[in-house]
Amino acid sequence: MTESDYDVIVVGAGNAAFCAALSAEEKGCRVLVLECAPEALNGGNSRFTAGAIRFAYNGVEDLVKIMPDLSENEINMTDFGTYTEDQFFDDMFRVTQYRTNPDLCETLVRKSFDTIHWMQGKGIRFVPIYGRQAFKVDGRFKFWGGLTVEAVGGGPGLVDALTASARKNGIDIWYEARALNLLFDGAKVNGIHIRHKGELKDVTARSVVLACGGFQSSPEMRTRYLGPSWDLAKVRGTAFNNGDGIRMAMDVGASTAGNWSGCHAVGWERNAPEFGDLEVGDGFQKHSYPFGLLVNAEGKRFVDEGADFRNYTYAKYGREILTQTGNFAWQIFDAKVTHLLRDEYRIKQVTKVSAPTLKELAEKLEGVNPDQFLATIAEYNAAVQADVPFNPNIKDGRGTKGITVPKSNWANLIDEGPFEAYAVTCGVTFTFGGLRINTNAAVQNTDLTSIPGLFAAGEIVGGVFYHNYPGGTGLINGAVFGKIAGTSAAKYCKR
Repeated sequence: MTESDYDVIVVGAGNAAFCAALSAEEKGCRVLVLECAPEALNGGNSRFTAGAIRFAYNGVEDLVKIMPDLSENEINMTDFGTYTEDQFFDDMFRVTQYRTNPDLCETLVRKSFDTIHWMQGKGIRFVPIYGRQAFKVDGRFKFWGGLTVEAVGGGPGLVDALTASARKNGIDIWYEARALNLLFDGAKVNGIHIRHKGELKDVTARSVVLACGGFQSSPEMRTRYLGPSWDLAKVRGTAFNNGDGIRMAMDVGASTAGNWSGCHAVGWERNAPEFGDLEVGDGFQKHSYPFGLLVNAEGKRFVDEGADFRNYTYAKYGREILTQTGNFAWQIFDAKVTHLLRDEYRIKQVTKVSAPTLKELAEKLEGVNPDQFLATIAEYNAAVQADVPFNPNIKDGRGTKGITVPKSNWANLIDEGPFEAYAVTCGVTFTFGGLRINTNAAVQNTDLTSIPGLFAAGEIVGGVFYHNYPGGTGLINGAVFGKIAGTSAAKYCKR
C-alpha cells in the first residue's frame, strides 16, 4: 500500500522533530510526523527531560522576550546575570575539549536566542528555573551555570505544547508508526517504508527529516560502540531510540560523524527500571553531588565532585560510576547541606540510608567496605580548607589539599549528623555519535555531499558533542537544527 501527497515527512515526535515540522509547515508544506511509540508514550527523550534549555542572552531584557509574563517582582528579586554568545562558545569548547564541529557549534550558538524566541511565538511557554538553578542570597535569587529557563511543565509540558501547536497548524501525526526503511531511488530520498499499527505501507514525500534520536536504548549498539559494560547501564529516557534512523540513513550511503564511543550519562537511581518511567520522569537523577562526596564499593572517592558546576560535569560522571566495581556508587551528605539537595532526592523511588553517626552509616552502605569508607572520610576531612567560605552560587575555591583525588570547590567537612547516602548507577541519556550534516541540516553521504531529500536534527546528529556537554544544550541543539532542517526540507521541496 502506498500513501502520498506529503511534502515533508518528519520521523520522530520530540522537540527536534516538532521544530522541524513547524518550520516546514510555516513555509507552506504539508507535513506528516511519524512516531513509533503509542500516543501515551510520545515525545521520545524530550518527554523525559526536565525541560531546561540553554541559549545565549545579554540580560533580563532578552529574557522578557522569551518570558513576557515575567513579573516586575520576579525581575526585582532575581539576578539573572548574562549568558553571552562568547560564554556559550567558551562552555562548548571547554566541555567538548575543543572537538565540537566549529560550523555546527557556531550555528547552534548564534541561532540559539532567535530559535527559542521563535518557539515562544509558536505557543511554547517558558519560566525561570528557580527550583534547580538558583539560590537565594541576601534576599535575591542568583542564577548560576548559564542555565536560566525551562519549559512550563518540564519535558512533558514541552512535548504537549509542541504537539498542540503542530495540530493547530494542520500537521498530521501518526502514532505506532515505525519507520523501517527510506525510499531511495539511487539519487534521492522520496519517502519512508513504515509499519503503522501492524500494517506495512510506503509513504511518499518530497523530503524526509530524521529526528528520531540516537542508539542509547539498544544494549547491543551501546556495547558495540560505547564499549564493555554499557549493556549494564540504565536508560534515562524512552525505550524507542534504538538507532533505527541512523541505520536507515547509513543504508542509503549516509556518512557518520562525532564521538561514537561517547554519550551523555549521569548519576541515576541504582534501582531504577531498565528504561525511563514517565510517572517519575527525571526524578531518578541525583545531581547534588557537588555538595557531598561519591564513594565506590571499595569505600574510596574516584572523582572531583566540585570540579565545576554540576551543569558541566553531570553528563560525564555517569561513565565514571559505570567503571566502578559493581557499576554503582553512594552519594554522601551531612546535615549542613541536606537543605540544598534538589527535589529529586525526596521522591519515593529512592535508595537511601541515613544514620546519626558515620560509623552507623558505614554499616548501612550496601556493598561498600566500611573500614575504608571511614578512612576515606577521615582523610578527606583532614584535607578540607575550612578557612575558605562556602558559597553554593559560585565556584568558591573551598577545596582540599594533599589528597590524591581532590575536591576543588564546595568542600565541606563531613562531620555533622544525621548523615544521608543515596545509591546511584549510570543512567545513559543520549549518544554523541550519529549522522553527518552540514549547517543546513542536510545529511551528507560518504562522498561528503548532501543526499537529496534527506535532513536530520537532534540526538541523531553527530559532531556537536564530544566527551561531555553543557546542561540544557540538548534541547536547544534539537530546536535549532530542527528548525533549520524543516526550513531546508521546505526549500528543497519548492526547488
